[in-house]
Amino acid sequence: MYVRVVQDMYERSRTVVRCAVGQTEEFKVEVGLHQGSALSPFLFAIVMDQLSEEVRQESPWTMMFADDIVICSESREQVEENLERWRFALERRGMKVSCTKTEYMCVNEREGSGTVRLQGEEVKKVQEFKYLGSTVQSNGECGKEKKKKKKKKKKKKKKKKKKKSFDTHVLTTRD
Repeated sequence: MYVRVVQDMYERSRTVVRCAVGQTEEFKVEVGLHQGSALSPFLFAIVMDQLSEEVRQESPWTMMFADDIVICSESREQVEENLERWRFALERRGMKVSCTKTEYMCVNEREGSGTVRLQGEEVKKVQEFKYLGSTVQSNGECGKEKKKKKKKKKKKKKKKKKKKSFDTHVLTTRD
């Protein structure tokens, strides 16, 4: 019964887009989830959970949050294979991998130069990327430089204010 209710929400669905100057003509919604619906994140999670179970088996680990996916592989060849596996699985379900938003990074790189391709297009190589607010760097560190900069800024502010301060102790897994 619940499945039928959800199907009814999506069959023959139509919408308009509102903006500052008015709204568009009504048009059919043929792909995707209803934006703003409380049910949409749940439906997306169900699809991604099923999809990740079949695709992740070949990767040492995979991190996913909403529509961001981090795939770990031991070589460029494995990266390309895993990207292709994800692309195929997503496309079978009406989704796609954005080549322009896809990046790769080599951690503690020993190999020389090389490229990663997705459907013939070269994937952009980066030295760091941000995932859920944390910077992951190609030297294997996570946000170390930014933490140092924040500490320096805090020290400068403390020197300027000269107000009563409290000792704070923070336990970190890395310096």
